[in-house]
Amino acid sequence: MTGKKILMLVGDFGEDYETMVPFQALEMVGHEVDAVCPEKEAGDTVKTAIHDFRGDQTYLEERGHDFAVTATFDEIDPANYDALVVPGGRAPEYLRTYDAVLEVVRHFFETEKPVATLCHGPQILAAAGVLDGYEMTSYPAVRPEVEAAGCSWVDEVTRDRNLVTAQAWPDHPEWLAEFLDMLGTDIEQGPLGVAADD
Repeated sequence: MTGKKILMLVGDFGEDYETMVPFQALEMVGHEVDAVCPEKEAGDTVKTAIHDFRGDQTYLEERGHDFAVTATFDEIDPANYDALVVPGGRAPEYLRTYDAVLEVVRHFFETEKPVATLCHGPQILAAAGVLDGYEMTSYPAVRPEVEAAGCSWVDEVTRDRNLVTAQAWPDHPEWLAEFLDMLGTDIEQGPLGVAADD
């Protein structure tokens, strides 16, 4: 397998699992991931948030980790990337206010490159105006926004054309499997380096 070059949009108080797990999983199978954030340079950090449910009507948010961005946002060219990942959490709420972020997202849809997003990540896609006609999912509280942007919302991990969507981090296994399939990822090694077909 030839690894793909993947761009990930991150920001302060993005969901910890939805940032860290895809970043590490995609690199683990041989892809190169550049995590970028507006107004941040390579080596700067963003603060993540951990969202949990404890019987309230909505989630509880606690401080997560410091996550290092790996490339400088102002220096990236989306044309140099094969795919895009947009995690959820609170970051998409403000990242969608950056015109440059919306332009990056539009590039991946105009060129029909693979895009994976979940939770509140679709808020950025809705703001970019790229969801019209798609079938997708998101965190349920984001459903009115994505439907207003022209999509058909469903209650499960969904793949439609170049877009793979999920509701939140509990969907990681299915969501990441769909995205890896879309990328053409062929995982040749099993645990501890044992070939998968041995």
